[in-house]
Amino acid sequence: MGFRCNTLLVAGISACALGVIAVPASGQEIPSIPGAPQSACPDSNPVPLASCARQQVKSFSPPRTHDGRPDLSGYWGGTQVPHESLEAHPRTLDDNGGPSFVIDPPDGKVPMQPWAEAHRARNFANYIDHNGQCFQSGVPRHLYMGTYQFLQTSTRLVMLSEEANAFRNVILDGRPHVGRDIVLWQGDSRGRWDGNTLVVETTNQNGRAWLDQRGRFLTDASVVVERFTLFEKDSIFWEITITDPLVYTRPFTMASVLRRNMRQGFEIWEEGCYEGDTIGNDLRGLGLGTHPGISSSEAQLRKEAYERAISGRGAR
Repeated sequence: MGFRCNTLLVAGISACALGVIAVPASGQEIPSIPGAPQSACPDSNPVPLASCARQQVKSFSPPRTHDGRPDLSGYWGGTQVPHESLEAHPRTLDDNGGPSFVIDPPDGKVPMQPWAEAHRARNFANYIDHNGQCFQSGVPRHLYMGTYQFLQTSTRLVMLSEEANAFRNVILDGRPHVGRDIVLWQGDSRGRWDGNTLVVETTNQNGRAWLDQRGRFLTDASVVVERFTLFEKDSIFWEITITDPLVYTRPFTMASVLRRNMRQGFEIWEEGCYEGDTIGNDLRGLGLGTHPGISSSEAQLRKEAYERAISGRGAR
């Protein structure tokens, strides 16, 4: 279990929080997941993984619960590479490095609107990653942070994690989302079965969580749709499509794999992290702030202000 920021302290400063980047290395791939089972599909790159997993699904019959649904229960682990950056990035002293997590658009780039890219850069320069302050990760970042236990019944899927006091409660009984005025760190997740795939739609996030350490973000108007498909007994293909028209030029899709933890006697231990701990306080002392989040209404105002400013420069 690694610290979620993969922190390197340089002269007492967190490199991941301040954006300190070392000399890049070439030929990066996602490291294999520790304790993972043998698989027909690679961990090393989401694009060939997606192609392989979709092919495997066609002939795979998953284990099932008593009510006939694919059984997703158990301990699972995934890569932490997208936690550092959703896009391709080199290996550094404090960063695992790896290819893009994005499979659509095909260029692997996150399709941010110009104003949102400028806002992301300000986030990165001025604020502490919320995980560095022990806040919860949000969706989908919650599932690229380490190790999890899935507890499945006919009416819900609960995702427990090592992250301090963080879990997700996916409701499967058909009830609607909560009201729009209720916003939460982990959002409000509703699931349904599409054949052997569990489709989970998450809304009502609070706009404070980043998607990665580079400051990419969502607003409370975002819709995150995840698809969980067992393509082998011990492997789940995980696809994520994010729609937030105020922030991104189009919906975009990411992909990864969750592997069953095969260690004998494995159990989840909660990470000893709490709001207001020493690292967060030290970084605030260096002038970095706590990200205040961004609502959809604020995003609209910022977008309009940015476009007016760009238009004014062009007129001169």
